[in-house]
Formats: sequence, C-alpha cells, structure tokens
Amino acid sequence: MRVATWNINSVRLRLPLLLRLMEEQQPDVICLQEIKAENGVFPGEAIAAAGYTHQAVAGMKSYNGVAILSRRPFAFTGPRHWCGKEDCRHVSVTFEDGIELHNFYIPAGGDIPDPAVNEKFAHKLQFLQEITAWFQAMKGDGTRRILVGDLNIAPLEHDVWSHKQLLDVVSHTPIEVAHMAKLRETLDWVDAVRHFVPETEKLYSWWSYRAKDWEASDRGRRLDHIWVTPELKPALQNWQILKPVRGWEKASDHVPVLVDLA
Repeated sequence: MRVATWNINSVRLRLPLLLRLMEEQQPDVICLQEIKAENGVFPGEAIAAAGYTHQAVAGMKSYNGVAILSRRPFAFTGPRHWCGKEDCRHVSVTFEDGIELHNFYIPAGGDIPDPAVNEKFAHKLQFLQEITAWFQAMKGDGTRRILVGDLNIAPLEHDVWSHKQLLDVVSHTPIEVAHMAKLRETLDWVDAVRHFVPETEKLYSWWSYRAKDWEASDRGRRLDHIWVTPELKPALQNWQILKPVRGWEKASDHVPVLVDLA
C-alpha cells in the first residue's frame, strides 16, 4: 500500500496538481490537509474519475479541512473534533484488513511561541495534549495504525534549515518538540521516513512562499509526517518526499510525502 500525505493548500485551486500526483505516483491512499472547501463543493467526482472512489471528507469554508481519498474500501465513521472547536482538523478510516488511518492538520500556532499571550499557540499545545491522551488510552489494543498529516512541527535538528536560528520560531520550539515526543510515545509510533533516513541528514517538506528563490535558499522545514505503530514497522518498504512538486505551477508550499508498505 502506497500512502501519501499532502497539505494541498486549496483542493479546488490545485485539483490539476492532485490529478497529476495521482497519475504519476499511483498512491493507493492520499491524505490531504487544508482542502479549504466545504463538503458540498469538494471536487469528489473528478477525484473518483481518477480512481479514488472511496472518500472521507471533513471540509469547511475557506479554512482547514482534511480528506482521505482511497482506491481501497474503508469504513468512515465521521470526523472527530478537538479543543471544543469544529474546525475540521482530523478524519480517520479503517480499511478492510483492520488498519486504522488517521489524517491530522495540527494548528500552526501563530507567530509568538508563548501560550500566555498567543491564543493560537495555546490552541496548538492543547490540541497536542488532547490527541496524546486519546491515543494513550488505546495503548495495548493491538490495532495497526498509521498517522499522517501536516503536524506543523519539525522535531529534529536536521528537520529545519537552521536549528539554532529556529529554536524560538513556532514549529521548532522546545515546547512543541516535547509535546510531539509525548505524542510519539503513546503508541511507540515509528517515524516512517526517518526509519530510512538518518537523523543527521537534512529533510524538508515545506518551503515558505516568502522566499524569492525557495530552491536556491533551501530554507525548509519537515512539517509533514507519516508514522506507523510498531506492528507495521516490518512492512515499511520505501519513502519519498517529492521536492520537485514545490516547483510545479501554482504549487502548494508543502510537498507530498509518500511511504510504501508491503
């Protein structure tokens, strides 16, 4: 099974890019974040025509929104909301072989890494705490799980272009990294890409629109992740971060991350 995750930054605006990704990479499952479309205007027919007839969509107008698109059947029980907000940041499905897939769009957190003065950052930390407690309650149930999405945290030194310069920048602050570590500990999640790539090697999945020449400056961050529970670790076969997609016309600032499982 080939699983892809991509913060598409508007599915209607970038539908041609999504269809191109489907054709070129042939993922079995594609998880999208920031679809920025209500369910009623989600381009489900065009996506189904490309072979992704199974769709779980939690959309909202102009902001956020997540979707799981699959060529394989699944059971969809509806989106789950967090922090008392219905802001469409999580959707999950269960495949016929029992694998549970969770697609998250974790809050970005604003610009100031202080929950006392920045409500957006406080929301991000609360969100992480809530999903950590939720997964912790599942420990030991034996279910095989995959967690993907724009987690909006680059946890490792070489997940950012400059560890020292970004230590006080939201997405790489010590408090966020600590919260992510607690989340990973819940079910002993395996970072599927770092399973293949040493932590000493630079890896990014996001490059800011603010950079005049994003490729030359290469000031990226690895914000997009695929994790699996230990039961699926032996099934990990391959990985890709599709950096060239950042150079496509009208590209998202994120690129797709793919993992192959046997």
